[in-house]
Amino acid sequence: MSEPFVAVLMGSDSDLPVVQATLDVLAKLEVPCEVKVTSAHRTPETTRSYLADAEARGCQVFVCAAGLAAHLAGTVAAHTLRPVIGIPIDAGPLNGLDALLSTVQMPGGIPVASVAIGKAGAKNAGYLAAQMLALADADLARRLREEREASAEAVRQADARLQERLPG
Repeated sequence: MSEPFVAVLMGSDSDLPVVQATLDVLAKLEVPCEVKVTSAHRTPETTRSYLADAEARGCQVFVCAAGLAAHLAGTVAAHTLRPVIGIPIDAGPLNGLDALLSTVQMPGGIPVASVAIGKAGAKNAGYLAAQMLALADADLARRLREEREASAEAVRQADARLQERLPG
């Protein structure tokens, strides 16, 4: 088995602008990942074959982005015991609400962790996947702690700048 990695799957290449937030987080945290376009509906055998291959090569977490009916995460969860994180894509007339409901309404025993609709959710999917891997990787856990502290420091600095501008 090779180095643990995250597989990031998209139902369509049009999802890439949203999924890029996931990829950016994983890259920043130095988490190896693979990216693939595969469809629960249009390429079900390709999807299933990729899952088995990815698991055999060390995939530990699957992140699945899809819009509209958004069955990709559920399909992946049906074929693996690895954690699956679903990113509902804000597409179509319901602006992602349909994708959110499709992602979270899984039957008992086939869990999919869901994040928020769109880019904020995609960013959190990257962090959540990294946190899962960090359970067995102390260096990654350290990088996550440092990232969290840097984020907190940025807020403290923004507040300090605001306080300097306020009368009083």
